[in-house]
Amino acid sequence: MKSLFLSLLSIVPLSFWTSLSADEPQANRVHELRDLGQSAFRPGEVLEYNIRYGLIEAGTAKLEVKEMAKRANRPCYHVVGTGRSVGMTEWFFKTRDRYESYIDAEAMVPWEFIRDVNEGGYEIERHLIFDQYAQTVVDRKAPHKGEFSYEAYAQDMISAFYFARSWDASKLKKGDEISFTMFLDHEQFPFKLLILGRKNIKTKWGMVPCLALRPKLQEGRVFKEEEGMTIYVSDDANKIPVLIESSLFIGTVKVELSGYKGLRHKLRLK
Repeated sequence: MKSLFLSLLSIVPLSFWTSLSADEPQANRVHELRDLGQSAFRPGEVLEYNIRYGLIEAGTAKLEVKEMAKRANRPCYHVVGTGRSVGMTEWFFKTRDRYESYIDAEAMVPWEFIRDVNEGGYEIERHLIFDQYAQTVVDRKAPHKGEFSYEAYAQDMISAFYFARSWDASKLKKGDEISFTMFLDHEQFPFKLLILGRKNIKTKWGMVPCLALRPKLQEGRVFKEEEGMTIYVSDDANKIPVLIESSLFIGTVKVELSGYKGLRHKLRLK
C-alpha cells in the first residue's frame, strides 16, 4: 500500500528510484525565477480518486488547491494531498497520509513541503524549507542533517504533479519526454515522463480523450521505462490524471478519478 499512495501523489513509486547525491556540487544557480504562466488550475480545484487492487477497493486519495499563500514574499499555491485506506485494507494496512506543498505561482517550484505519513506502521515526517534563489533546502524535522543543495527547479512530490500540468500538452507527441528533478528525503532524483500517444478513457462522465504517459527511471546513468505503469492525463487545458494503471506481482492496481470540482476549464469529453 505504501507505493500505491505514493504512485498517485508523486506519479511514480519511490521504491524504483535510484538516487543521486543531494550534496553534489551544482553547475548552475538560479538568481531570477522563471514565469511559466501556468493556466491549467486555480485555487478551489479538488480531485478525488479511488484506489483498487483488482476488484478490491483499497483506498481513496484527494488533491486540493487551497487559497493562495505567500512564501519568501512570493505568491504561492497551497496544495494539500491526503490518502487513506478503506474497507478490509484498514485491518491489515491502515494508512493515513498527508502532504502539503507551497508552490511558487510563477516558477512552479516549491518553497515549503510537509510530509506526514503513517502506512501500516511505517511513519515518516518531513518539513522541507526551500531557498529557490540559493538552491538549498533544510528539513525542520531533521535539522541535524544540515543543508542540502539541489539542481535548478527541482520539485517535491506534490509540486512535480502541478509543474507537469503547466506544460503545453497540445505540442506533445508520441516519443516526447517531460524531464525534471525530484527532491525527496534529502536526495534528488532525475525523472522523465515518456509520451506514449493518445487514447480515450471511459469514465462515469463519458469518454475522456487522454495523453498516455510512462515513467522513465534512472538506473545508474541510464534511463529505463517502468513497463508496469501507465498514466492517462486528460488531453485538454486541465491535464488532470484520469487513470493510473500499475501491474504488480499481486495483480493490477488502478487509481481512478472518482470526483472533481473547481476545474479551471470544462473537462473535455469525447
